[in-house]
Amino acid sequence: MERLATTPFGGGRLTGRVLARQANVVERQERLRRGEGGNVSGRVDKWQLLRALTEARQEYGLGDRTICLLEALISFTNERGLDGSQPIIVFPSNRELSFRARGMAPATLRRHLANLVEAGMIFRRDSANGKRFCRRDDAGQVEDAFGFDLAPFVLRAEEIYSAAETARAEAKLVRSLRGEMTVLLRDVSRIITLAIEEGRAGDWHVYLARYQVVSRDTSRRGSSDQMAQSADALRAFRTEVENLYISSLSDCEMSGNDADFEQHQQNSKTDSIIEYSKEKSDNEIPTVERIESQAERKLAISIAKLKTLCPQICDYAKDGISGWSDVVRTADLVRTMLGVSPDAWAKAKKAMGDQAAAVTVAVMLERADTIRSAGGYLRTLTLKAEAGKFSVYPMLLALEKPGGRNAD
Repeated sequence: MERLATTPFGGGRLTGRVLARQANVVERQERLRRGEGGNVSGRVDKWQLLRALTEARQEYGLGDRTICLLEALISFTNERGLDGSQPIIVFPSNRELSFRARGMAPATLRRHLANLVEAGMIFRRDSANGKRFCRRDDAGQVEDAFGFDLAPFVLRAEEIYSAAETARAEAKLVRSLRGEMTVLLRDVSRIITLAIEEGRAGDWHVYLARYQVVSRDTSRRGSSDQMAQSADALRAFRTEVENLYISSLSDCEMSGNDADFEQHQQNSKTDSIIEYSKEKSDNEIPTVERIESQAERKLAISIAKLKTLCPQICDYAKDGISGWSDVVRTADLVRTMLGVSPDAWAKAKKAMGDQAAAVTVAVMLERADTIRSAGGYLRTLTLKAEAGKFSVYPMLLALEKPGGRNAD
């Protein structure tokens, strides 16, 4: 068998990095053939590895067209499993390679092939005249081949899988932060709008202008670190707006003492979207006191506003509704009439908080004719609350719109 070429034919560019990679690949292949690869066998599923590289392509500076060309090259191998302990050389013509690369133009092919070589995913194995072909022995087996060697791609499988896992975790975190930021901005907007409509004391028009600037300037793209900083700023802004609104409520609107909520389950997550939160460290406040402080959290909506938007719940209150404790007790009665199980109700209170869960039931009562399964509907909202993607304010706002009580 002829010695595999290490330099490209003609005017192809050669770098020291490519030579170093080739030497490293040869050394690793020799170790694998001697059985000294440890836990690495050198064999991979080519399509699973390509999918992993697609997920981690930004880590390697590869675009979607480059990945498409690599997929076309891989398709010329016969087996699904590839063995990196031996050279894996494919030798398609430019015409056939272009067909399998979705009609990629020759100039574009050359550019993306160079990208794959630069990224260390393939090597060029050029013949003496630069042609791609193979020689077969008397039995028809490939004896020599000249074209593109896919062994570097296969031997980097462990590294690629690790990069893909990291990319998936990063993407998941970014999606979570993006969703949280959307809910935070929406909550701030709803609270400011509500305060202006009710004529609450405070510089709400200043906060409205500030919200418009924040909403315009806050980017929901970028790395997870950048988005985490933006989310922290939005949480502080949301808490500031909620505090101002709650401080404007009267004693009647804020009625409800600690005893009313003593037995109620509360969400212990400090990043809950729908509850008023003043975060403290574990060293500042004991666990029992932390739970009690969570029970004192209030929603940024008055009892009067709730009774206006959800008048039907008042019909089920034994002694009328004058505070949040009455709302929670009445909601507990109403949920049995709607067919919500005790388990679903307990989970909703734990995820949302007592007040938010009670308001949710009040809204469900207003829309009872359009909700097929109240229990399933509440469980779905509970899952969203556990993921930090639920807020009662849009539900209440929808009731103010024409036809909102009949919305899906």
